Amino acid sequence: MSLRRRISRIPQLLFAATLLGVLVAPPAAATTARPPSGGDLPLRVATYNIHAGAGVDGVFDLDRQTAELRSLDADVIGLQEVDRHWGDRSEWRDLAGELARRLRMHVSFAPIYSLDPDRPGGPRAEYGVAVLSRHRIVGAENHEITRLSTQDPDPVPAPAPGFGEVVVRVRGLPVHVYVTHLDYRPDPAVRVAQVADTRRIMAEDRGPRILLGDFNAEPDAPELAPLWRELADAAPGAPTFPAQDPVKRIDYVAVSKGGPGAGITVRRAWVPEAVASDHRPVVADLLVRGGKRR
Repeated sequence: MSLRRRISRIPQLLFAATLLGVLVAPPAAATTARPPSGGDLPLRVATYNIHAGAGVDGVFDLDRQTAELRSLDADVIGLQEVDRHWGDRSEWRDLAGELARRLRMHVSFAPIYSLDPDRPGGPRAEYGVAVLSRHRIVGAENHEITRLSTQDPDPVPAPAPGFGEVVVRVRGLPVHVYVTHLDYRPDPAVRVAQVADTRRIMAEDRGPRILLGDFNAEPDAPELAPLWRELADAAPGAPTFPAQDPVKRIDYVAVSKGGPGAGITVRRAWVPEAVASDHRPVVADLLVRGGKRR
């Protein structure tokens, strides 16, 4: 998002945090503990499709998921398949808010679906993506991309929300972080449109950019090829799905390649073993070029 657009979003973000209690103060040591190299800023990021809190055994267990997320020791985490008062499968709980409080991180939630409450005065039933961050979130936006709704009995591709963007400040440097969940269907047509939408939205921003998500396609899929023009795949070298005996990599950390103040170096990336979801997470240690601070 542009600087003007980002600043205009801050009051809304802070108001929502006050009202909903979901923007959680981080611990005193909010910056990454890994030492910087030269003028670059170290940042550990991760992406994790949390399967609405259910593990490989199909059992909802937020304690187990919290422990796995804590073990990643990431500064920024992108989450997919996040329920917020959605239904029985996640005990009608606000998963993004609870995980943020437990991990003492800031949070921004971007719903894909936001349905009327099942009872008067109740919370809206929401499902989407989220970003957890040890660093302060100074702006947030929920972008629309092309989707084929799972809530419509006769859907057609149409713009819908759920492409989340935040700006976090890493030692004073604004870093754009995006989290996404691309279409799961075998036909890649919707993903082709989603990739085009993603590139268009990210092109509006300057500076370091990080894309986290479940792309539901493997790295050499033709529909993902346009992404690799501007972004570098962290390439952890291991599959992510299914969590038990994974056979394909569909979860990604991708970073901006270059441009003035925009480049990010991937120091290393890996796929930890995990049982708290039907996916495994991807974790990457990055060096963000300091560039010109705004």
